[in-house]
Amino acid sequence: MTSESAARELGLFLRSRREQTTPEQLGLEPGPRRRVAGLRREEVAALAGLSTDYYQRMEQGRNSRPSDAILDSIADALDFDDVERSHLMRLAQEARNPPAGPRRRAVRVPRSAIALLNATELPAFIVSPHLDVLAWNPLAAELLGDPEELPPAERNVLLTLFRDDALVRFPDCRAMAIEYIGMLRTAVAEDPEHPRAIAVIGALSVRSAEFRALWARHDVRDRVHGGKTIRHPRIGDIDLEWDAYGVAGGASMIVMSPRPGHEDRLRLLFALVAPVDRAPLTDDTRSTAGTTRG
Repeated sequence: MTSESAARELGLFLRSRREQTTPEQLGLEPGPRRRVAGLRREEVAALAGLSTDYYQRMEQGRNSRPSDAILDSIADALDFDDVERSHLMRLAQEARNPPAGPRRRAVRVPRSAIALLNATELPAFIVSPHLDVLAWNPLAAELLGDPEELPPAERNVLLTLFRDDALVRFPDCRAMAIEYIGMLRTAVAEDPEHPRAIAVIGALSVRSAEFRALWARHDVRDRVHGGKTIRHPRIGDIDLEWDAYGVAGGASMIVMSPRPGHEDRLRLLFALVAPVDRAPLTDDTRSTAGTTRG
């Protein structure tokens, strides 16, 4: 990422957060004849102790070297959470000192992660930073659809969520997509020119107007978590909690556990896969869809 592109990305991120923050969220009076839902630039500047012109130049990508103190003031003014604050600082660091070039290495799934996938009695799978599905256990394949039925380049969480038939299995499709788009946005900030990032975002932008709108929000996440409902074709709706855990090598493991009252649904799911005689997943699994920056 060049200094100019990083400054532009930083500006777009600030603008998206300003437009999605209401005066009421910050304890401010909305005031009469207000024509915008979010904050005005002058309001953010005043809250951060900056001139409106200085803040406007940041949003326009014309100020690529704000100090950490200024960034902290803006983050406080917009009530950033820890993930948003870290993302802002990362973009500013890229704008000040852009790397000479990307340092990329293949994503590897370590043996310990494969052993955990094979041992757990919960649906679980492992994704790359760009959300390519690298490994999974039989419970995850039964619950979410078997990745082996897809071409390797289509084995991606977001590409799956934006398929025409996604709502059949994922009634909470949009909420799930928002979480995973936030994870992808965080990964892209590390290396916007990564070929897999370009391929995934390009394919999704062509496929879905909704993706384009959600991507333009500039939401960021470090991990997905929360509750989701999966509609299994034989068992019906299963309410689950999702959590992501970092895996050595840059990947993440997504683990799903049943919500109270749905434990029996998980037992039914386990019964469906128990007779299946599959070869265990091997260690040192490598992403077939690209590499990631290290």
